[in-house]
Amino acid sequence: MAASDSQGRTPDAQGLAAAARAALGETGGGKRGLPPIHLWNPPFCGDIDMEIRRDGSWHYMKSPIGRAPLVRLFSTILLRDTDDAYYLVTPVEKVRIRVVDAPFLVVGAEIEGEGEAQVIRFRTNVEDEFTLDADHALRVEIDPATGEPSPYVRVRDRLDALINRAVFYELVNAAVEREEAGDLGVWSAGRFWSLGRLDGTAAGDAP
Repeated sequence: MAASDSQGRTPDAQGLAAAARAALGETGGGKRGLPPIHLWNPPFCGDIDMEIRRDGSWHYMKSPIGRAPLVRLFSTILLRDTDDAYYLVTPVEKVRIRVVDAPFLVVGAEIEGEGEAQVIRFRTNVEDEFTLDADHALRVEIDPATGEPSPYVRVRDRLDALINRAVFYELVNAAVEREEAGDLGVWSAGRFWSLGRLDGTAAGDAP
């Protein structure tokens, strides 16, 4: 249930968007159009009926948010706090939202070079672009019931993206085998990133 702020207002998407736009205008947006939410300490104003689903779509009051610029705007004020819950944060309020899986979805990849010199760049559904490297690590989780892999990559500040199936297939097609480790993976930014063991278990799992 949503709470009201100190001025008696109930948080809503329109108010959040207005506050986010104002903050971006005041700060110039920072790197990649991101406001400095780590510098803000607004009061917690309760839950808002907003959900990010596994396919990366955003929903407000059970209806999809169809405006891509608005989704992008909300994505810039998204925070995963130390309690592992997700919040939208502005200078004046902090509201909790629901995230079914990862908040972002990788929808594109560019693979340049070969071997250990290879570099992979990802693009998300909210226009974040970054290189697969030590600051943007990749991991693959295996569903114990179905054996299906779920690949994730760190986007920023404890926020991850699920890599969609088409992009994951691109990575698999570019993958090489490490016989000594018994796994398959890709090189990027001078590091080998495992996509899983050849016996079908996740990287790091016992055979």
